[in-house]
Amino acid sequence: MPVLWCSWLIAIPLLASLLDFVVGDPWHWPHPVQVMGWIIQRYQTLVFKTVASARGQRWAGVMLGVGLPLLSGAIAAAMVLMGWAIHPLIGGAIAAIILASCLAARSLRRAAEEVLQPLETGDLVTARDRLGLYVGRDTDQLTEAEVLRAVVETISENATDGVMAPLFYGLVGFAIAPAWGVGAAIAYKALSTLDSMIGYQTPPYQDLGWFSARSEDVVTWLPCRLTVMTIALLSGRPRRVWQLCRRDAAADPSPNAGWSECAYAAALGVQLGGRNTYRGEVKHKPLLAEPLRPITPAVIQQGLRFTRWAVWLWLLVGCGVLWGRYTLIGC
Repeated sequence: MPVLWCSWLIAIPLLASLLDFVVGDPWHWPHPVQVMGWIIQRYQTLVFKTVASARGQRWAGVMLGVGLPLLSGAIAAAMVLMGWAIHPLIGGAIAAIILASCLAARSLRRAAEEVLQPLETGDLVTARDRLGLYVGRDTDQLTEAEVLRAVVETISENATDGVMAPLFYGLVGFAIAPAWGVGAAIAYKALSTLDSMIGYQTPPYQDLGWFSARSEDVVTWLPCRLTVMTIALLSGRPRRVWQLCRRDAAADPSPNAGWSECAYAAALGVQLGGRNTYRGEVKHKPLLAEPLRPITPAVIQQGLRFTRWAVWLWLLVGCGVLWGRYTLIGC
């Protein structure tokens, strides 16, 4: 029986990844991030109405940046524990579903394919419109090459904070207990959502969002570097990929996004970065890696495969570690 329960515990992260791969996040289903977004929106509205000073808004940002991840993680862990109290199969199923909601591999693949599909028929206008749903840059004047570059930048940057980092914290937490794994993954997802919604250095978020942005940078640092090393390994040219990342990634203002994008660019043999326009304002991002070949739909599909292989490699290693932990110490 202990072996059976240990096997069930280890199967939960595998089941979660399989759920994400097959089902993903259907638009009409409720999602934890939607609840988090609603809370963040209401909180920021209240703060902007009632707190005028920069100092006050910064402290409000600290409370939000600490409170939302802790609350989200605690609620998720409590749901798993309550299900487990009824039956371990129920608790494990709840854990797998919640953990799957933290992973965005299928969502990234769907977003890329929605942009690539009209390009196959030469419909650049529709491709631009669909791309605009997923990126912050202006898309209405992009060329086909710029659309394809934007897709690679999106799937490579979000591979870390949307897939690999929550998986990392979920696996680390599972070494303690499934509730800890789910709680850690959801807490990271909450912090990532905060960063995407208010983690800007421009008004009106520069004070309210500073803590969330800094915290997200810190907690993403390690899984980002592990992701870079994984993609480098999968590319078959680990030394070359790592050298290009060390050369180019530091030039990006983000301590993590540049590394993630550069790893994919180097592994795929393409160059990312360059001229982008945001709300009419032109910005130049640093060039990452070398343009050994043009970006094509086939290159994008290869990048998506890198992410899938990375997930399964981490699951293989993580579940092996969990098996050793559970069998040696006990379930």
